[in-house]
Amino acid sequence: MPEEGHMMKTLPQATVFPRRSPVIQQSFASRDESDLAHFGKQQQFKYEKALKCLDAKVGWLTRCNSADLGRVFGVRDPLADANFRRKVGLTVGPHRSLQALITNGGPTGAFGAYIFVMTGVLMQVLVMAEMASMIPLAGGQYNWVAILAPPAYSKFLSYLTGWVTTIAWQAASASVLFLDATIIQALLAIAHPTYVFERWHGTLIFYGLLALTLFFNTYLGRLLPNFEATILVFHVAGFVGILITILYLAPKSTPSAVFQQFVNGGKFDTNAESFFVGTVSSMYAFIGIDAATHMAEEIENASVVIPRSMIVSVFLNGTLGLGMLVAIMFCMGPVTSVLGAEFFMPFVTVLQSITHSTAGATVMACIILVVGIAGSIGILATTSRMLWAFAREDGVPGSRFIARVEPRTALPLWSIGVAALVDLLLALINIGSTVAFNAFSGLTIAGFYSSFIISAAVMLQRRLTTPSSDIRWGPFQLGRAGVPVTVLALCFSVVGWIFSFWPPTAMVTKRTFNWSIVVYFGTLFIAMIWWVVHARHTYTGPKAELFPARR
Repeated sequence: MPEEGHMMKTLPQATVFPRRSPVIQQSFASRDESDLAHFGKQQQFKYEKALKCLDAKVGWLTRCNSADLGRVFGVRDPLADANFRRKVGLTVGPHRSLQALITNGGPTGAFGAYIFVMTGVLMQVLVMAEMASMIPLAGGQYNWVAILAPPAYSKFLSYLTGWVTTIAWQAASASVLFLDATIIQALLAIAHPTYVFERWHGTLIFYGLLALTLFFNTYLGRLLPNFEATILVFHVAGFVGILITILYLAPKSTPSAVFQQFVNGGKFDTNAESFFVGTVSSMYAFIGIDAATHMAEEIENASVVIPRSMIVSVFLNGTLGLGMLVAIMFCMGPVTSVLGAEFFMPFVTVLQSITHSTAGATVMACIILVVGIAGSIGILATTSRMLWAFAREDGVPGSRFIARVEPRTALPLWSIGVAALVDLLLALINIGSTVAFNAFSGLTIAGFYSSFIISAAVMLQRRLTTPSSDIRWGPFQLGRAGVPVTVLALCFSVVGWIFSFWPPTAMVTKRTFNWSIVVYFGTLFIAMIWWVVHARHTYTGPKAELFPARR
């Protein structure tokens, strides 16, 4: 058996099975153990009873929300971690990034951008669901790349994918905490008009929220599934309550004001450039669709549950998010009042103007805040699992410690601690930049989209060069639609990756510069140094092959 926190040695070729062997099936208690054994892995985490019966607790809606909580705002634990976040991201996301959403595009651009992004994300999730069904490992994208890429490039591409995916989840974790902290500041501002909005205040609040998420992920770690199931019910009730309130009380804008009002707030040369810059906010609401894959070794029947929940959640929550977005566009009042807000969370003042009550606005904003904080707890869980999985392959410095699993709790405490430490450092960006959210969201999108581009590209290459009968498909398969869907998803992802680094305004200063490009390529520079110094000698990716021996 392998030592704690380390991978198994490379399996001899004779033990590599191109398909699920009946012998293997009989040797393990479940399909999940069979899948893990096929890729040279053993079960290290415990299945939680809450994960097995989560669907029964909160119904079929939770089934969708369980496997995709990895999304930015239900911000993503195991089964619950993956999809809960998606729901929060799409139904709460339009509130929380309202100013960024309409600065470039206005109401018309926001609506068009959402449709454009949702269509592209649907293409992405179909491709990822197929790979997750084939290779249900906690490493997600970097495992997919290691197994699917040509042997000559597999090792390096897998390593690179692991780093950019880790960057993405760390940035997502920091961005959610940042938004939660900013909501608290906005609530302080409406309750105490003399309050002076300081960025360093937000950083300190960020640290307090980070301590709370760390407490839940360590001392209360085994209670996360039950906690998130409860929050899911709270979120659904809160979503309905907020939607009904604003639709009933708010004066409505005319259809022309919503669907024929484009705003080029960034002063770009063309409206097209402004539109694509504006799509970044919608992309941010959809990020994290891979969350469930990083919990694959803690989810029962992962090769079936993960693809299903990823796809259904995008359809379900994308539709709910669209409904909330349209409601906000009709009820928020003049665009100029939102763009002229003194702080980053103008939705709080929008709620105040709708209800004509500070107390009413505070209650509705607190509903969003509670769900957001719950999301930050979940996303730290997913971030730590991604880091743990990559460290298990010796992909990062200190892998020997980061890959450890504490025997008593079966939790990766070292990876949780490291993920929290990185969040603590990223929070410092907010002190020196007026557009910290653009840096966080851009870094998140850049990481997720670049990891998808690499993994989808190698999947496309494998599909085009290998007979289908020689590929060990999972329960979910795209079939003939695989090639066109993958090509469309790649085109969309390249566009999103490019504009994730774009500044929010044409006139760039030191304070409005999008620092995500510096953090992204700076981290990759460190990754390349570690590759040359150490990882190229030790990193091999997963230890078994997906395909039979090549002739």
